[in-house]
Amino acid sequence: MKASRAEAERWWRQAENDLAYARHGFAGGFYAQTCFQCHRVAEKALKALHNGLLGLRVVLGHSVIRLGADVKIPEDLRRRCAILDQYYIPTRYPNGIPDGAPFEVYTQDQAAEALETAAGVLEHARQRLAE
Repeated sequence: MKASRAEAERWWRQAENDLAYARHGFAGGFYAQTCFQCHRVAEKALKALHNGLLGLRVVLGHSVIRLGADVKIPEDLRRRCAILDQYYIPTRYPNGIPDGAPFEVYTQDQAAEALETAAGVLEHARQRLAE
């Protein structure tokens, strides 16, 4: 279990650093990129929980809804993660949306909400890993 705790710490620290990076993107007006980065923050924080709580060293998958269900995150946080899952592909590729390019479509409000959710997932992981 000790190795899993160490791995959990590595994933959590990277998620924390990615959140700082997402905040810089937000400040620069890169809203699509911020939304995608927030998905990654939540994914890494939840993988830290898989490592630390379930003892898993390798965790596959990118769906934060699924990863959150596996570690039983609260329902309100799970609902917010459902929005982050929608940012996994369309925020990066022009063919992921009907028209335009992602940077033209995603808004400041969406990015702000994504930042709030990512920070919430990261804090939830921190608290659970500290138990």
